[in-house]
Amino acid sequence: MKKILVYIGLSALLTQGCTSEFEQINTDPNATSAAVFNPNYLLSQSESDYGNTGYSQLLFQSMWSQSLASTFSYYGNGDKYLASGSFIDYQGRLWGENYRSASLAYEMQNLVKDKPELSNLYNVGAIMKVINIARLTDNYGDVPYTQALMAKSGVAQPKYDTQQSIYTGMLTELETALKNLDVNKAGPTADLIYGGDVAKWKKFGYSLMLRLAMRMTKVDEASAKTWAEKAYAGGVFTAVADDAKVLTDVNTTSNATSNALRVADDYREVRWSKTFMDYLKSTNDPRISAIAEVSLPGYANNSNQNLAGDNTASAQIGLPNGYDLNGGATDISKHPQYPGASGTGTDIAGVGKYSRPRTAVYLDRSGVNFLLTYSEVELYLAEAKVRGWNVGAVTAAQHYANGVAASVSSLTAFNTATASDAAIKAAIAAMPAYLATNALNTSSTTASLKQINEQIWVTTSITFNFIETWINWKRSGYPVLTPVNFANNFTGGVIPRRIPYKASESSTNPVNLNAAVGLLSGGNTFTARTWWDK
Repeated sequence: MKKILVYIGLSALLTQGCTSEFEQINTDPNATSAAVFNPNYLLSQSESDYGNTGYSQLLFQSMWSQSLASTFSYYGNGDKYLASGSFIDYQGRLWGENYRSASLAYEMQNLVKDKPELSNLYNVGAIMKVINIARLTDNYGDVPYTQALMAKSGVAQPKYDTQQSIYTGMLTELETALKNLDVNKAGPTADLIYGGDVAKWKKFGYSLMLRLAMRMTKVDEASAKTWAEKAYAGGVFTAVADDAKVLTDVNTTSNATSNALRVADDYREVRWSKTFMDYLKSTNDPRISAIAEVSLPGYANNSNQNLAGDNTASAQIGLPNGYDLNGGATDISKHPQYPGASGTGTDIAGVGKYSRPRTAVYLDRSGVNFLLTYSEVELYLAEAKVRGWNVGAVTAAQHYANGVAASVSSLTAFNTATASDAAIKAAIAAMPAYLATNALNTSSTTASLKQINEQIWVTTSITFNFIETWINWKRSGYPVLTPVNFANNFTGGVIPRRIPYKASESSTNPVNLNAAVGLLSGGNTFTARTWWDK
């Protein structure tokens, strides 16, 4: 299935055989047909493809948002806005991955649309389609939507819809699907997110509606308010148990982000950023010890993936973005707060004293991928209350406290070990005292919005949902980040605002591509702004 074409609606899949493992589809044309193929397998693959981003987000958004940092040249794309590390390939990664995931969901809908007993699978497919299209338009801008996924109908070169019209369409499609989900009917049978629980899918869908509504706050606050209020009335997440997360398994589809960070150079050199760690340390945030560790001294220890580091809060130091280990003016040793190398003699690690993501939490190959959490939902509701919208009687301050506390509770679900992890348990226990002295600042709307969105930055960073981290930073403007201005960078020293279109579109869909580029102020660049990003 690795070579299925974007937009195709997976027509080829239905002439291929499938094994007992949804990822392994062989090429025997006589083994199955649309009449007997189990469409639930398409849901599993769609969920996996959407959630398992790995390098697709690590090389760009994780460092554009200054959650992570690295001196390793392969991460120059994100850390320094410097073309490196399969630059053109990764520019189109999300394009291919998310149209593929959407295609699987769309073909699943086609298989069950005339089967009333499988209506829940049809409507779950609509949710999966919407979340994929949302990621595409939020990263690229105008993209194919109304004509996407329709190659079986003869549409090989789909038009690009405007982001504004895509948002209208997605929210309407989502609303219809949620109204038609029926808890009294059978749910999906191969569901990696909720195990077929339709009630939880309804909550997920309405929570996704809330997220999409918040995207529009800068460009159409009236519509944002309307859809946020609809989402709340429909029923959004109410507990950490509602978190949308995709299960992975080291024996089948292992966690792509963990796999990437277990590559030797990545493991040694990817660190929490100084911006991020300084923010947490400024309030003695109890989450520090849950998420960060400093390797034991020396190059060998820094490379040992079975050796836990020191997670004492006072020992943590964030790595500044924009530095390297090349010995010149931008070598990390030239930073005025450089703590020195780790180790002695020939056993030296140049960035060994900087904090990395804790191995026990983040590097399990069977760890989950978070899509949307209760913490995020509570923080969105806090913002909605600050804006004066009708989302219930709970105060903005209480929603904020709920969201911040929930962010660390979500960490218990990363893998089988984190449920009993002592540092996470300690952080959870410390949150009430932390929030008592770090409550929501209600002195002004601006102060409240700043603090709420800084916490969205934190919660999406610590759940490794970096695409969302960057997108919400674009939407809200918080936290206020200082861009890197490395020599020969591809943005002129500003943080990227979008990803240029997949390079192959210039040959496979040139007319529609050129029409879309013509609507971009600034052209097909990393700095052009899309409809809602004003």
